Amino acid sequence: MKGTIDPLLEQPIGLMAGYFSVAVVELIVFLSCFELVTKYRCWHEIKRGNMAASLATGGKIFGICNILRFATERSSIYEFIGWSFVGAFLFFLAYMMFEFVTPVFQIDKEIAAGNVAVGFIAMAVSVSVSFVIGACIV
Repeated sequence: MKGTIDPLLEQPIGLMAGYFSVAVVELIVFLSCFELVTKYRCWHEIKRGNMAASLATGGKIFGICNILRFATERSSIYEFIGWSFVGAFLFFLAYMMFEFVTPVFQIDKEIAAGNVAVGFIAMAVSVSVSFVIGACIV
């Protein structure tokens, strides 16, 4: 398969389409993983108008996309795929640690209850961690 795809990736538009396609698929996959581990349904809460869930989910989207952006600086699309998966996995672990190391309250329960302050902190943590992970990828 690598030999079939490589000629397409030699063209700028083909390379852009490759990066974009992989990025969209990875974004969907990683957001689905977050949906599985949170105690609330992100998109259901957003539909209900839960601003805390919207902020937290927006932070996850930005964080994943930021990691993908850093991963594009690798020399090939194959390295991009590998490093973006590693980065997203670390991002996922960081989210789990954030939930675990916050003993005062449970992040997911507060977000589900609409606590905007917790949603904002979750967004800030996601954005910040994505920059650290991205810097480690390059």
